[in-house]
Amino acid sequence: MALATKISKMKKTIIITGGAGFIGSHVVRLFVNKYPDYNIVNLDALTYAGNLENLKDIQDAPNYTFVKADIVDAERMNEIFSEFKPDSIIHLAAESHVDRSIDGPGAFIDTNITGTYNMLEAARTYWTTKGSPQDFRFHHISTDEVFGSLGPTDPAFNESTPYDPHSPYS
Repeated sequence: MALATKISKMKKTIIITGGAGFIGSHVVRLFVNKYPDYNIVNLDALTYAGNLENLKDIQDAPNYTFVKADIVDAERMNEIFSEFKPDSIIHLAAESHVDRSIDGPGAFIDTNITGTYNMLEAARTYWTTKGSPQDFRFHHISTDEVFGSLGPTDPAFNESTPYDPHSPYS
């Protein structure tokens, strides 16, 4: 079945970036199983943190599509938006292993800043062709590291906790 035909039969299309990573694969699996009428597109560059073995149990699901692509590639992101016509983005793709940032901070800038910018720009451009931004959702999920560290008696983080990131550079 052609991809466009497969997508047209689905009610909505959700692109999940970083969907082959540890957390992303759980999100992809949840959405594929919970929303069988939605087309779930897993977009992942398959770097050291991505592993399609995490998704072996759903790889043949009729509402699941994997696309190997890097969010740093702005042109490819625009192509993906045009091809899949998403209703929502769940943006999980990120470099998040702080210890790795010491040896290679460039990858963090490329993925976390440039890649996220590319996703936002592709979404903004897509909005203008889709017609109404209020029908489109972009969810950017970050790690708990943006909140800093908890001490043994500190309360758990919540939605109103102020950002207080720490890194070896601060």
